[in-house]
Amino acid sequence: MKEVSPDLSKVRLLAPDNLRGSVEFKDARRRARLYLESHNWISTIKKEYLGYRLDGVIYIFLFNFVPAKPNVPSWVWVIVGDVPSAYIDCDYGKTPYLALDGYIGAMEEWVEAAREGKPVDNVIPVNAPPTPEYAEMLGGRLKFLERNILPLLRK
Repeated sequence: MKEVSPDLSKVRLLAPDNLRGSVEFKDARRRARLYLESHNWISTIKKEYLGYRLDGVIYIFLFNFVPAKPNVPSWVWVIVGDVPSAYIDCDYGKTPYLALDGYIGAMEEWVEAAREGKPVDNVIPVNAPPTPEYAEMLGGRLKFLERNILPLLRK
């Protein structure tokens, strides 16, 4: 398996013991780490990077880690905030822009399935019931990200 490396010129390395930043940022960073560490394919986080943040709305982190299983890439994006937490493989995006674009596309598949009452087993996992109500809430957030945040990351 050929590993895809992210574009590190588009992210900022975070110090392991960095106590600076807003309460929201520190909480988001903690949640991103916990989310990533909840998967059985990660052994140890080596480095953390910040790709983008809008406090209280969305945070895009990039993690470099030691895989716990073979054929697992050592880089992954983790997106947290006022949206469902998810990881995006670097295979699908080397930059924060491409990671967020992939996230929005994957979440839109969940929204469409939930709106139509279809099974969500084969789409990105979302920690919410797949109901039309939740689909509408998430759909609105995704539109906001697509219209307001994604263009900022394109540069």
